[in-house]
Amino acid sequence: MSSRKITCIVCPRGCALEVDVEAGTVTGNTCKRGAEYGIAEATNPVRTLTSTVRVVDADGAFVDMLPVRTAAPIPKGLLFDAMRQVDAVRAQKPLRRGDVLVPNIAGAGVDLIATRDLI
Repeated sequence: MSSRKITCIVCPRGCALEVDVEAGTVTGNTCKRGAEYGIAEATNPVRTLTSTVRVVDADGAFVDMLPVRTAAPIPKGLLFDAMRQVDAVRAQKPLRRGDVLVPNIAGAGVDLIATRDLI
């Protein structure tokens, strides 16, 4: 039997879930969302990537840092590839919240976006 113990993070309760991957069942949850989270986390864990990128002027000189995130969660296994791409980004002003800095980051089908205006 292939089972995993996971702490649910959907709500503040922090239920101790036991997920049987083969049977697709979850025990220990106190709500339906906990069961859905347990199955998703055991079969295909995803995370929202948050970081910062360098902002440079026209000469390429560092002027500021810009907070960024993925527009949606990406598979956990792609986080290191995505961070290599984030590290290479050099953005230039003006930037608006929601501007796409890296489309389809790490091939995940999700964009890396700015989370702050930088005028």
